[in-house]
Amino acid sequence: MKTLLKSLKREATAIRVLLGVKRWLDPVTPDSTELLADDFEKVVDTFADKTAFRFEGREMSYGEFDTYANRVAHWALACGLKRGETVALFMDNCPEYVAIWYGLSKVGVVPALINNQLAGQSLAHCINIVDAKLVVAGANQSEAMRSATEFMTDTPDVWSVGGACGLSLDEDLPNFSAERPSAELRAGLTNADNCLYIYTSGTTGLPKAARMSHAKVRSTMRSFIVPCGITRNDRVYVAMPLYHTTAGLCGIGVALMTGATVVLREKFSATAFWRDCVEEKVTAFVYIGEICRYLLNHHTSINDRAHKVRVGFGNGLRADVWGAFLERFGVKKMVEFYGSTEGNVKFMNYDGTIGACGRVPWIARKTYSHVAFVKYDVESDAPERDENGFCVRAPVGEVGEAIGRIGEDTMTRFEGYQSDEASQKKILRNVFEEGDAWYRTGDLMRQDNLGYMYFVDRVGDTYRWKGENVSTNEVAEALSDIPGIQTANVYGVPIPGAEGKAGMASVTTNGYLDYKDLLDRLSARLPKYAIPVFIREQQEAVTTGTFKYRKVELAEDGYDPERVSDPVWYVDPETGAYRRLSTEDFKKIGSGGGRF
Repeated sequence: MKTLLKSLKREATAIRVLLGVKRWLDPVTPDSTELLADDFEKVVDTFADKTAFRFEGREMSYGEFDTYANRVAHWALACGLKRGETVALFMDNCPEYVAIWYGLSKVGVVPALINNQLAGQSLAHCINIVDAKLVVAGANQSEAMRSATEFMTDTPDVWSVGGACGLSLDEDLPNFSAERPSAELRAGLTNADNCLYIYTSGTTGLPKAARMSHAKVRSTMRSFIVPCGITRNDRVYVAMPLYHTTAGLCGIGVALMTGATVVLREKFSATAFWRDCVEEKVTAFVYIGEICRYLLNHHTSINDRAHKVRVGFGNGLRADVWGAFLERFGVKKMVEFYGSTEGNVKFMNYDGTIGACGRVPWIARKTYSHVAFVKYDVESDAPERDENGFCVRAPVGEVGEAIGRIGEDTMTRFEGYQSDEASQKKILRNVFEEGDAWYRTGDLMRQDNLGYMYFVDRVGDTYRWKGENVSTNEVAEALSDIPGIQTANVYGVPIPGAEGKAGMASVTTNGYLDYKDLLDRLSARLPKYAIPVFIREQQEAVTTGTFKYRKVELAEDGYDPERVSDPVWYVDPETGAYRRLSTEDFKKIGSGGGRF
């Protein structure tokens, strides 16, 4: 009876949430002429005097937010910018950041949201590939802008907000009208037109600029309102970078679409997080990557449960952190989702089932019929093909790469990157029939018989060792549960004379690490082939600006003492125990002398 009631409750939750989300998303169609600026203007007209942003001691009302955006729109026109042209936005988090790109969208100009930590060639690359006509830089970006100048293909004017580089937008903006520019200036634009560029994180090379249509931006901003129960009375804490989809669209969107207040912070701080939540009466927060682990690893405080936060939403929450996070901090629910900036495969875990990144219940299977899981061959680094040359579907319970059929509606569109060459690399053709085209997520996932989706690994991260596939995610979770280890980043490295790649983990610790105990614990949890051969002890985890672990550079460093100054331990094949790697050991391994 209890099982039946639990099942009925689960399905009732699914129906309620999905119908609620549908009501928000139905008006968003590719051919609609209702754009993002129209959405915001309606909210402003309803909540003009209400606080839109709280930012480190100051406030900006919805009316002030709109006024600033209006001045930006008139400034853009005075600069000669035309519809469809691009302005690069290169700033730290602040309310003006959102107001600037909102103002540009009022006149059809496309903002490109650039990672504010970039400099030199990578910064110039991001500006070049979108053919930015202007750059708006923040107070802390002046030096980075100067470092990029020699790598730029053109020389766009630079305007500064609070900085010393280029022309002063702060001084110029008050000269422009606070009145709304006519909506006629964006007449003829539809939801299929480009609204923003958001860049990939650049974990495997230079960032790519993903096109974000008005339909995609509006849908992303609306999708979490019902699952998180957001209303005008909420205060949503955003401490993640606004150049990233999760914070900049999901986090900002749930608030600004409903008249709620954004409590914005320039940068994430584990020390300030719960204190801010208490002082600002936060009710919801957005997370990405490993920040929940950072909060869990942080020392206890009187603020841990003194807050009013009821829900967190975001992506990248690992199962080994999830339950402990809820228990320690008293947050009622975490709404985990899966999806890439540019992709057409998206899931959401709206009922809080620990470990799942989404669910497709039976009532929504038709809606999600464009998503499939196909068997993946690690050795060839490609989806498996049958005797007829078509991909093979992964059965329920088995691991497969998630792919999405490319179509023309809001759910199935693949808008790709600014570079057509980069876009084509993400498309898988002749999947189940001649001529079909599917978007490759590059993510290995597993679906259970209730429709819950579980992230397993990135296709390039899974490696083969001793003839077996090893999931870096599974190994990292096992390591993270070991006393003394704070973070674990796992990848494969080659060993001369051995087939495949050996496991290597870069870890950060909070004290002494007992390697005998570590090996005993790993042996009890993992098969022998999955236990890392090498362990590198880092002072600090290497992550992107959005708290994703960087692996490429670490894998290139490998375990070479000439490239790695950190302590490296390895499983000595003669004793079967971990020992500190010496230069002599490295030379012996390099000559094929170590039998692994």
